[in-house]
Amino acid sequence: MTVMPSGERRRFAARRTLITGASSGIGEEFARALAARGSDLVLVARRADRLRELADELSRKFSVDCAVVPFDLATENPGATLRAQVDDDIDLLINNAGFATQGLFVDTDPADYRKEIAVDVIAVVDLARAFLPEMIERGHGGIINVSSTTAFQPVPSLAVYSASKAFVLSFSQSLWFEAKKHGITAFTLAPGPTKTEFFDVIGDDASVVGSFQTPDQVVATGLRALDRRRTPPHVVSGRMNAIAAQLAGMVPRRILVPALDRVMHPTTSRNDRENRARS
Repeated sequence: MTVMPSGERRRFAARRTLITGASSGIGEEFARALAARGSDLVLVARRADRLRELADELSRKFSVDCAVVPFDLATENPGATLRAQVDDDIDLLINNAGFATQGLFVDTDPADYRKEIAVDVIAVVDLARAFLPEMIERGHGGIINVSSTTAFQPVPSLAVYSASKAFVLSFSQSLWFEAKKHGITAFTLAPGPTKTEFFDVIGDDASVVGSFQTPDQVVATGLRALDRRRTPPHVVSGRMNAIAAQLAGMVPRRILVPALDRVMHPTTSRNDRENRARS
C-alpha cells in the first residue's frame, strides 16, 4: 500500500497489472490509467498489433514496462497457460475481456455460445484461480472482474451473455468475501452501455438498456472502488445505471422480462402482441 500525503486519498499500489481485452475499450483505458499510476503492465488480447502499439505508447509516455501477450482466452486452460507466460508476480488482475452474441437463442450458432461462455465465464474463473494464490501468499493484490448491468436481470436476445455476466457477479461476490480475509481486494465492476467496439460485434443497431458512458468514466469508477479501504463486492458504473440495476431486482420477472423484450425488439414484440390479439 502506498503512503499518500496528508489529506490525499489512499491509492491501491499495483507494481504489475495483467489486463485481458487490453487492445481497445475499457481494457485499453485501464491500461492507460494504471500506467499513469506507475504500474507495469501485461497486456492480453488477440490482436498483437494493437497491443504492441499501445505498449510502445505507454512505455514511452510513462516509463513503465509493458509486456504483450497475444492470446485467445477461449483456449483450454487459459489461466495456467497465461501464468506460464508471465515471468513475474501480478499484483492486480483485471478480467476485462468479453464476448457477446445478440439474437434469438435458437438462431445463434452453438459454437458462438461455447466461445462466449469460455471467454466470459471459464476464463474469469481460471485466471482468478491461477493468480490469486500468489497474491494471498504475498498478502497484497487485487482482482477486478468486469461484468455488466445485464447481470442484474435476464435479457431476451442476450440470454447467454446476461447469464454469463450474472455468473461473474455472483462469483465475484463470493470471491470478495474469501479474498478479503487475506488482505486481497476483489470485486466486480458492472458497466452499463459503453461506447466501445463491443457494439461492432453485436451490431450497431443493437438496442440497449441504461445510460451510455465512455470507457474512461467506467475505469474511473473501477479505480475509485479499488482505492477504497472497504471495497464493496460489486460496483455499478453510472448513477442511472446503478438505479436501474437496483430496480431490476425489485420487479417481478413476469413483468420485467416482457418489458425488456419490448425494449430490445420493439418491432418483434409489437407483432407478437398483434398475433396474440388475432388468435
